[in-house]
Amino acid sequence: MTKAEKVQYVMDELERLYPEVPVPLDHKDPYTLLIAVLLSAQCTDERVNKITPLLFAKADNPYEMIKMTQEEIKAIVRPCGLSPMKSKGIYGLSHILIDKHNGEVPASFDALEELPAVGHKTASVVMAQAFGIPAFPVDTHIHRLMYRWNFTTGKNVVQTEKDAKRLFPRELWNKLHLQIIFYGREYSPARGFSLEKDFITAKIGRKTAS
Repeated sequence: MTKAEKVQYVMDELERLYPEVPVPLDHKDPYTLLIAVLLSAQCTDERVNKITPLLFAKADNPYEMIKMTQEEIKAIVRPCGLSPMKSKGIYGLSHILIDKHNGEVPASFDALEELPAVGHKTASVVMAQAFGIPAFPVDTHIHRLMYRWNFTTGKNVVQTEKDAKRLFPRELWNKLHLQIIFYGREYSPARGFSLEKDFITAKIGRKTAS
């Protein structure tokens, strides 16, 4: 198979497996998505979805969030890990959204990445899933699979993102990055890797290190 044929095969199989791709993190608007994505760093989506209802019951917008103390936020989000950093980020970015953006989450990579505790991946998720702007957030599953499929060198997520954007059509990025995540979780985990189960890797690539 040529590289182009491999890319097309991946897209076809992912579309067959996951024609519909729900956003993994429960949210109702860009602000609650931003907070959920921030909390998901080094934490499972399942756990985040158990914690955010508790937090959003008290504050589901920046104006209510800044009425809480960082300690109160930290106590709620502690099960997500990294609670000192995350609570500080949530409190700080809520203030900035009010002071600089009229309480709204900006639909801009630069503006999002200026917010505390918001890196490029978090900004990419918000841009893609909240605003529908093409982005290709790279998480551990995407980084691992892009390498296993010989689509990237695997040196770092920055290079993996560049390679993904180069290989896949821009209009598919927002759906495709979720399809790859779902495939990674179901068929190609970091541990217990099996070519028999991971049929896409068996078909197009043989790199199994990540």
